[in-house]
Amino acid sequence: MSGGVDSSVAAALLVKRGYDVVGLTMQIWQESQTDPRHAGCCSLGAVEDARRVARVLGIPHYVMNLKEEFRASVIENFIDEYAAGRTPNPCVQCNKHVKFEVLLKKMRELGCDKLVTGHYARVRYDRAADRYRLMRARGDEKDQSYVLYMLDQDQLRQTWLPLGDMPGKQATRQLAADLGLHLANKPDSQEICFVSEAGGYSEFLQKSRPEIFRKGEVVDTAGRAVGEHAGVAAFTVGQRRGIGVSSSRPLYVLELLPKENRVVVGEADALLRNEVHLDDVHWGTMSPDDKPVRVEAKIRYNMAPQRATLFGGDKPSLRFDKPVRAVTPGQIAVAYRGKTVVAGGTIRG
Repeated sequence: MSGGVDSSVAAALLVKRGYDVVGLTMQIWQESQTDPRHAGCCSLGAVEDARRVARVLGIPHYVMNLKEEFRASVIENFIDEYAAGRTPNPCVQCNKHVKFEVLLKKMRELGCDKLVTGHYARVRYDRAADRYRLMRARGDEKDQSYVLYMLDQDQLRQTWLPLGDMPGKQATRQLAADLGLHLANKPDSQEICFVSEAGGYSEFLQKSRPEIFRKGEVVDTAGRAVGEHAGVAAFTVGQRRGIGVSSSRPLYVLELLPKENRVVVGEADALLRNEVHLDDVHWGTMSPDDKPVRVEAKIRYNMAPQRATLFGGDKPSLRFDKPVRAVTPGQIAVAYRGKTVVAGGTIRG
């Protein structure tokens, strides 16, 4: 129970169906924001919202202090990745190392059968293949299978995602109102939960590890210096604003070269790529030894899946039929066949 409407409705649905429900909330960050859009999940205010919902539902509620685990597995990785010129996805890291590792362990300690979350995705058991499938939500508008691609068979077996069958977020809000939950209209958090600085993630990085910010050159695709930057970690591929280079045409960040301490910029067409190379691939319903398979894939959360071919072997990759924009190292690529997640991994380049 993160203190948001989704996990609150998930808990309420199971109480309504007659299950014995125990509420668990992770306290992973101490910042308190008055604006719920910037408070993130599991902040102090969110913990209080979760506690209030549990009280209304009449269920036991426990708060787990996971600040150390969160810092070690999510925040430090976030800083390391930006220092290396990559753009991480902290929600994926949190799901992988905290929510579906630490919470599953706690779930078993409490003698429960399933870990239930408010994610919009579905888990289905395929009897013919004798394995569980992670599937996109019934309503594509809020599908979150992208950030759950790494769940293995044991994790999928112990996970229940009741909101995966909801048509969308508005239906969830309406259900929350019908159930009498006070946060039916609580805004979704929009920012990284542990970044509260006015200057965003760049200011957070500067405070956390100032030594990774060194002045260097901004160069064009021919290697000619066209400006100066304050630190490679402040940039991401595809970025347009804040480059600090005046030009008659819009310029975008094309590549980050942390070893050379350079930021490469160019025009929009130079961001288009067909090939996406992957690391740390989790194979869902296919094996890395399988022949190339036709899929639909996405390279960022809010992107509509595009047709592509997925290649396994020692150097897994995606080849898109049409070029995709801003292939960003450190971000996640996920491949689907129909509604089923077949594989996902970290973009290498």
